[in-house]
Amino acid sequence: MVKIRLTRTGRKNSPSYRIVAMESSKKRDGAYLESFGYYNPSKGLDDLKIDKKAIEKWVKNGAQVSDTVKKLIDGTYVYKAYNPNIKEEEEKAKEKEEAKAETNEPIVEEKTEETKTEKPLVEEKVEESK
Repeated sequence: MVKIRLTRTGRKNSPSYRIVAMESSKKRDGAYLESFGYYNPSKGLDDLKIDKKAIEKWVKNGAQVSDTVKKLIDGTYVYKAYNPNIKEEEEKAKEKEEAKAETNEPIVEEKTEETKTEKPLVEEKVEESK
């Protein structure tokens, strides 16, 4: 089955994509049958080029269009950068808001000092008397 989808190009942390027709069993960046345009999310929808006539031709012949490409064609796609710590940040923010609402006082983060036990530089041997 042929799908019209995005294939990733660009360097590390700076993605850009090609809109291509390829077999659904191929890898994301595998060989494609035809390229229809490109999309650079760092510049938004301003840097988007799509050949809609060619896509319509492939769809008439049975190709399926991915959800992302449909949104790009309609102009409703919003790129969201990946942030692995977003859940942790949201939880911390909720906790702070709840604490502030309960106390009605500004939240001051306290720094705790760790107590360090000093170890002697030379260990003394304790002899047991027999």
